[in-house]
Amino acid sequence: MVGVEYLVIDKSGREHELDLTDIDACPPVAQDELLRQFILSEEVGRIPHEAPAHIKLMQRLELVDYEPASDVGHMRFYPKGALMKDLIEDWVLNVALSLGAMVIETPTMYRADEPDIRAQAERFIEKDYKLDVDGKKLFLRFAGDFGLFRMMKNARMNVRQLPVRVFEIAPSYRLETRRECVGLRRMRKFTMPDLHCFCKDLEQAKEEFRLLTLKYAELLRGLGLDFVHAYRAERAFYEENRDFFVKVAVELGKPTMVQLLPERKHYWALKNEFQYVDSVGKNFQLSTVQIDVEDSERYGITYTDVDGSERGCVIVHSSPGSIERLMCAVLEEAAKAIKADRLAMVPTWLSPTQVRLIPIADRHLEYAIKVAEELVGAGIRADVDDRKHTMDWKVRAAAMEWVPYVGVVGDREVREGRVMVTIRAKSEPNRPYKVSMTVQELRDTVLKELEGKPRRPSYLPMRLSMRPGFRS
Repeated sequence: MVGVEYLVIDKSGREHELDLTDIDACPPVAQDELLRQFILSEEVGRIPHEAPAHIKLMQRLELVDYEPASDVGHMRFYPKGALMKDLIEDWVLNVALSLGAMVIETPTMYRADEPDIRAQAERFIEKDYKLDVDGKKLFLRFAGDFGLFRMMKNARMNVRQLPVRVFEIAPSYRLETRRECVGLRRMRKFTMPDLHCFCKDLEQAKEEFRLLTLKYAELLRGLGLDFVHAYRAERAFYEENRDFFVKVAVELGKPTMVQLLPERKHYWALKNEFQYVDSVGKNFQLSTVQIDVEDSERYGITYTDVDGSERGCVIVHSSPGSIERLMCAVLEEAAKAIKADRLAMVPTWLSPTQVRLIPIADRHLEYAIKVAEELVGAGIRADVDDRKHTMDWKVRAAAMEWVPYVGVVGDREVREGRVMVTIRAKSEPNRPYKVSMTVQELRDTVLKELEGKPRRPSYLPMRLSMRPGFRS
């Protein structure tokens, strides 16, 4: 793009020029491989053609699969995948609620002849699913803005209430090309959480931008993800607010790429992106925060100031990223571990099974079930492998599922009330870390990992012999 310039703000707040023809001449880029890979993929256009690893993983783990009876980019989620997806939704919702956001629900389809909706939708031409219903032209939502803005147009807000934060998580639809639809990375049907904050002026919006940026970094780190941070803004806006850009980047603790545009061509004056780089070096956006300076006027969203006058809001759009794409990144992070000859895993709070109990013989089954039931009663997802296979086969099967805690019970464990536990996070390939624990010690260890994270019961029967196989 003509007139576009690039900078990198390092972790200490210093600016460095970035020349895309020689990115390694920029010290923060040369010293941060993740940032380097992002710039090569996103800005330079060096796009890898290798298939992303998460597709085979989501299928092998019986999480997600393609649905041939539906449109491309519409997936089926098996019980373990549905559980992981719901847990990520819970995690995102918890972040919104921690900020005092109000939760709403709006329709999935909208009339294309509404002037304000049409004006916004025209930015996404060819990306919408069109419908003809009762002689009316409708389209499926591809973002959460339409219903929210129409709702807030009729809301009565005063300056003392601002910022007003409104959250929605809902299915969304974008008619991406067939070639663009890749596993969980890009889909036609996805689940999009949106948090919109209605602010009294630019200064309040900037503080809201900062708060959300730090919160979304915390959210991604809670998923076990590393990321690249980038700003995009008009050069004049950057120059006027340089100290603010630097402050947020330093607080984030990440080197930050800055793309400077010669003029504003979007509804936002400033946006940031939390970009993820997958196991093959392809980047994709997760979270974003944007200062919107257009939609308040387009939809007529106002607040009452102290003098009784009506004023337009500055809106801070934000999203932690689609739930499916966050799940994709979690699986790609595991794929990176495999490439580095480490054990793949997901955070314990996201693991469909957190503790697997394996009885050595049939006579140990009753004790294994008793231990599992005690753990389940404490809010831990525990199951029992009671299938007709050898103990070694069951241990390998648990490892293939990345179960974080695998407990084997035999005569000694039954007699002493203990469990011989393999802890995946402390193990190495071909060198499992094993420790004998009491049931209380096992329970306390797992619960400590779950502190501050969402919890849900398993979506599958406790006994593995009672579970159907979803893939041949």
